[in-house]
Amino acid sequence: MCLSEIKKILHKINIRLGEVDNRKLTEVLPILFQLIERLSQENEKLKAENQKLRDENSLLKGEQARPKIRGNKKQGENISSEKERKKRKKKKEKKSKAKKHKITIDRTEVCKVDRSKLPQDAVFKGHESAIVQEILIKTDNVEYKREVFYSASENKTYVGQLPAAVTGEFGPGVRSLVCTLKHVGNMSEPKILELLENCGIFISQSTISRILTNDETGFNKEKEDIFRAALETTPFQQIDDTTVRVNGENQYSQILCNPYYTAFFTVPHKNRLTILDILLCGKERTYLFDLKAFCLLSDLKVSKKVINQLLDLTDERKISEAEMQELLKIIFPDAKKGKNTRTRIMEAAAIASYHRQTEIPVANILLSDDAPQFKKLIAEHALCLIHEGRHYNRLSPIVPFNVDELKKFKTRFWDYYGELLKYKENPKPETAARLSSEFDNLFSTKTGYDALDDRIEKTRNKKEELLLVLKYPRLPLHNNASELGARVEKRRQDVSLQTKSVKGTKAKDSFLTITQTAKKLGVNAYRYIYDRISKTFSMPSLADLIYQNSPPQRE
Repeated sequence: MCLSEIKKILHKINIRLGEVDNRKLTEVLPILFQLIERLSQENEKLKAENQKLRDENSLLKGEQARPKIRGNKKQGENISSEKERKKRKKKKEKKSKAKKHKITIDRTEVCKVDRSKLPQDAVFKGHESAIVQEILIKTDNVEYKREVFYSASENKTYVGQLPAAVTGEFGPGVRSLVCTLKHVGNMSEPKILELLENCGIFISQSTISRILTNDETGFNKEKEDIFRAALETTPFQQIDDTTVRVNGENQYSQILCNPYYTAFFTVPHKNRLTILDILLCGKERTYLFDLKAFCLLSDLKVSKKVINQLLDLTDERKISEAEMQELLKIIFPDAKKGKNTRTRIMEAAAIASYHRQTEIPVANILLSDDAPQFKKLIAEHALCLIHEGRHYNRLSPIVPFNVDELKKFKTRFWDYYGELLKYKENPKPETAARLSSEFDNLFSTKTGYDALDDRIEKTRNKKEELLLVLKYPRLPLHNNASELGARVEKRRQDVSLQTKSVKGTKAKDSFLTITQTAKKLGVNAYRYIYDRISKTFSMPSLADLIYQNSPPQRE
């Protein structure tokens, strides 16, 4: 805010000390409050910008910038909404922590009393049980003597076959343990090597790396099957992303999930076309200019001139990537112009083609935060109420009146969230109608605090996405599940900063998908990995379990 604007506001309110009455104060004070708030916000921005310029100046002089020291969070800096959310959440009954019933008894040993110390009248009364858990870490190194026969008539040698589970120099137990330590225990490869050597297994770090990256057992295919099963049978998908490093470059991990699975996809970009490629399950992207595509072009603010050109140049048939690029060259002969419009055209046509194809299950509902790349992809898009609540936590008024107004509105916001939770437990049409009306009332509030009123209006404009739960009560009110998936990826990065190869990145995504999905389905990840590596296949696949456990019909 420049000096002339401040003078204009002060001149408009025209305060004269000694001439101020109560009516005048009522008119003037709100304007002054907003002026104070705006000046305070701009002052904080200027401080940050000033420090940034100082740091750059110091670096140009060959000096060091101001160090970034993470201290304790000051009050007001935390924008998390968990405290407010949990107050409205119904408390779950505490689960029993008893574990003895879960323990498998491998052997029984009788502890006898020394008969010589017993008095003559001692009578045997049975046994008193004491369960002690133990684990044995020991080698089971096997030398296989393979019979060799030679047939002179056939000039051929016959050699006895090794067991199907044996591949190379290490058995399924070692290979399963390596995968489990890495992807369940989040251990680094050097530490896995150190542990195995201390247990008497002599293995190189390069061999550990090969065990983790070579897809000898088909885990990559299992990941594809898990995602395909989820798209076919589960009613909604949740999505979020986080940054990852691949061979020194920044990429993105897209996390798709719901209560039955979690799948990880490392990709170079996080735009709409990338998300669409993930939903296509590896199928080649095609484009279609039908009515839906042209409606999307209009929604995406593509000019009428370009839309008319496309109407003249296209018909309602699917085209390939190469044909799409040739079409774009006709519309934009200069390759340097129309970059954003090109992208919007590709997005609209690709989305239309995705919804018309029948080879891959089309996702019906997508729950995400308000990031633009997640919009327009799916027929129905739900937004996270917790993300919306964080916007209100970012407001930091300094005028006491505005502080009180913000506090009162946040209380009403989270009380409404609590009502939605109750609705999910007992959904009724009349309750849905009431909650829809209450949303309109709540987000029509005018407080006199401009920043808060602006934020309330923005929330009101998202009503359809925020209240999709009234139509589909199974939908979560928040996107915490995919954020927890992103946290798993970040904890992995604490130990292993990056993947180095395409194979390593693909293996990482597959194992994270398998271990996190197994966790949701109540499957022991180590036993599952061992079952696959040993080629026993006695356990049902995770994809089959998703088919079995998912709702009987899609909402």
